[in-house]
Amino acid sequence: MTRTPRPATEAILAALPELAPHARAAAILHPERAEPDCRSSSLGGPLLWPSDEPWPECSVPDENGPADAPAAAMVPVAQIFRGDVPGPWWPDGVDLLQILWCPNEHWDPPAQQADVSPVVELRWRRAADVVSQLTTPPAPSRYEDGYLPRACAVTVEPVTDFPFREELPAELRPRLQELVRATSDGGDVITRLAGWKLGGWPTWHLTHPTAFACDDCGTTMTLLFTVASDTETEVVVGRSGDLRLFTCPADHRHPFQVDLH
Repeated sequence: MTRTPRPATEAILAALPELAPHARAAAILHPERAEPDCRSSSLGGPLLWPSDEPWPECSVPDENGPADAPAAAMVPVAQIFRGDVPGPWWPDGVDLLQILWCPNEHWDPPAQQADVSPVVELRWRRAADVVSQLTTPPAPSRYEDGYLPRACAVTVEPVTDFPFREELPAELRPRLQELVRATSDGGDVITRLAGWKLGGWPTWHLTHPTAFACDDCGTTMTLLFTVASDTETEVVVGRSGDLRLFTCPADHRHPFQVDLH
């Protein structure tokens, strides 16, 4: 948790105006245990899912289960409606983002997934297209602690996010570091804002920043969503870290990339 308040974006840019071209819109999703319905934005809550669309299953072999075990039903991680969290991350023509994962850890998942993590599924929709909804999705046959999110409503905090200093031009890095020191009593309250987050910049507190190129077109991918370890949802990924989903800004239909940090 941050121990000092974050300065206003205007104050940050007044102190270091060269940061402006690197600013990204983001939305922090503060979870609170609740019983959301399928037409609410939520973490770990029910999804607005078409009754005629198969529920996602994970076909990656389960290292801790029998070799002939059936595919595991995925579980909801997040559902976000555009009206609740507007921003530049929405493709044209869609107003609903749904994220699911297999609630089991996989050591050798497909290439776009993160190692030693749940396998993730992402869906974009138009909510109005769901005229007949699935009321009873299948339950997972097995799940591991930390991968079965507890249902939470979300309070949305729109923010302006800035990148880690190593992602900036070299001449800006010492000045940003000086600003971080001047505005905090030990932590960084300026860059890579933490928590469940739409958009913004990824956290890099364990490794150097990594750029992901789209497999279809080579465009540098941008951060779409951060799954954070926290006590409200009871999600724990990695060593109480973050699971991040990167998407192609040129076309949201291109394959996404998952990274564990």
